[in-house]
Amino acid sequence: MGNLVVSDLQRQHRTDPLWLWARSLPKIDLHRHLEGSLRLSTLVELAPECGIELDRYDAETLRPLVQMTEDAPDFQRFLAKFDILRLFYVSPEVIKRMTREAISDAARDGVVYLELRFNPLALARLNGFSFADVVTWVIEATEEGQRETHTRTCLILQIPRQESLAVADEIVDLAIANFGPLVRGIDLAGDEVNYSPELFAEQFSRAHRAGLNVTVHAGEAMGAHSVESAVHALHPHRIGHGVRAVEDSSVVTMLRERSITLEICPTSNLHTGVFSDLSHHPLADLVNLGLQVTVNTDDPSVSDTTLTHEVAVSVGQIGLAQLQYYRVLRYAVEASFLSPVGKIALRELIRTKIDRHAEAAAAFEAAATIATDH
Repeated sequence: MGNLVVSDLQRQHRTDPLWLWARSLPKIDLHRHLEGSLRLSTLVELAPECGIELDRYDAETLRPLVQMTEDAPDFQRFLAKFDILRLFYVSPEVIKRMTREAISDAARDGVVYLELRFNPLALARLNGFSFADVVTWVIEATEEGQRETHTRTCLILQIPRQESLAVADEIVDLAIANFGPLVRGIDLAGDEVNYSPELFAEQFSRAHRAGLNVTVHAGEAMGAHSVESAVHALHPHRIGHGVRAVEDSSVVTMLRERSITLEICPTSNLHTGVFSDLSHHPLADLVNLGLQVTVNTDDPSVSDTTLTHEVAVSVGQIGLAQLQYYRVLRYAVEASFLSPVGKIALRELIRTKIDRHAEAAAAFEAAATIATDH
C-alpha cells in the first residue's frame, strides 16, 4: 500500500466520519520542523527569484522535488527534499514569512498548541546569515503568528549531529540566551547512524543546567539501542520518533519508568522507510504497553500531510482507539515544553473543547494518572 494509501486518504471526501472527528479535535503538535513546513504555493511563487530552474513554475512541476509523491519510501530520498528546500532561505523576509505561514497552517488544522523546531544553520547557510539573526527573525515571526492565529507556539532550536561541535555550542548558547516564553528547548537531529549522542553530552549538560527542555531524535534510522543511548547520554524529556524502542522490552520498560514521552509521526515513518505499511506501525502497541506517546506531523509539507490526517490514520489504519487519542492528547499537554502555568492554561483549553463528550473528558482526565510533568 505505502504511499498510495496516504494519497488516497488525502483525497478522500471530507464527509468521512473519521476525518471529520479528527478535524474537529483540539490538537497538539510537538514535533514539527519549520524547514519541512513550507507551503507549496509559496515555493512556486518564490522559485524564480531563488534560482530554482523548472520547465514550468507551477505546483505539479515543483511538487516531486519537495514532496514525497510517488517516491519509494527511503530515508535518503526523504532527506533529499531538503536539498531543494534550503535554496529558498534567501532573506529575512522569506524566513519570517515561512514561519508565519507554518503557524497559520497549523491553526487552520485545529492545532491549539504547536512546537516548531528549526536548525539555525540550515536557515543561515545559503547567504551566510548569523545564527543569532536567524533566531531573532524566527522569534519575531512567531510572535506575529501567535497574535494572528491565537495558536500558542513555542520554539525548539535543533542541533545537527553531522556538523561540528562548535556549531552545537553556538546553538546551545543561543537557546540559553533566548530561553523564555517562546524558545523552550533544544533538539538533536540528523545522521543517527554515524554520530552518537555521547558526542554531545557536554552541550546537553549545559542546556540542562540552564533549565532548557530537551528532546532527541532516536529510534528511527536505528533500533532500540539508539533510544537507550540517547536517554543515558543526554537525559531527554522526550524522544523524537522512538518507534523502534518496541524492538526491545527493556528499552520500553526504561521509557515507561522514566516517563519519557515519544513524539510519533506516522506518515513520516512510512515515507522514510521505517515501516513498509501503516498497519505495521507500533503506535497502538506502544500506548497499550503503557508508554506516553504523542501524534505529530514531522514535516507536513514534505509528507503532504496535516495533523488531522495523522490522527485519522492513527485510528483508521494503525489501530489506536478513538478514546485512546484523548489519552494521547493529555500526554502531549504534560510533555509540552510550556511552563507549569502554560500547561494549566492548555489543559483548561482542551477541557473546554471536549467537555461535551463525557467519555472523551474521562479519558483525558484518566491519563493524568500516568502522565507526569518533567
